[in-house]
This record gives sequence, C-alpha cells and structure tokens, in this order.
Amino acid sequence: MSTLPCYRWRLAPDGLATRRQLRALGLRPGGQDVVAEVHRPRRRRGPLVAYLYRVDGAKPVRPMTPGRWAALAKANAARRTCPACHRDAGYVISPTLGMCTPCAYSGQDAV
Repeated sequence: MSTLPCYRWRLAPDGLATRRQLRALGLRPGGQDVVAEVHRPRRRRGPLVAYLYRVDGAKPVRPMTPGRWAALAKANAARRTCPACHRDAGYVISPTLGMCTPCAYSGQDAV
C-alpha cells in the first residue's frame, strides 16, 4: 500500500486530475509529483489505479513546432509504407502481417 491518499472511483476532490483530464484541459503535469491515487474496483482482478496531479500546479502543453509536425508526418508515412513493395498502402500496415495485404496474400490461392 502506498503512502498517497487513495480515493474511490469518481470521488476525488476538486483540484485534482489525471493525465488525461489535464490533457483535455490543455495542461500537462509539468514535473510535479503524484498527489493521490484513484482506485476503480474490478470483479476478478485488482483495481485499476490512476494517479492524480494538482491542476493549479500543471503547466500548459507545449505547442507543436514545424519540426515536430514534420517528424510525426515522417513516422506515420513509415507506418504506411510496405517493406516488400515500397509503396504507400494508404493505411497503417498491420504488425502481424508486416507488409501490405496484396504482398502478404499474393502467393496464396483464392479460397
């Protein structure tokens, strides 16, 4: 058990938020420590745990720079490029196939 205060699901006090809630407000934790935990009970497994941060100590999200946009576009293009035929598949290639659908099933007979 941790030394942090624990709250039940949906019973956390105002002024505390999870990372996702901060992000929806356009904020980030900004290096601050976790203040509390929220526990959501589950039937057959242990509870889900979410960490809470102070909203007043959060900082604004850093804006996307042109360099970050370019890096993101390059990474997404790499996820769509087939390593076998080197074409843009037009969709994110499944990691289980490892190549575009036509290349993956080109050698198989139609059923």
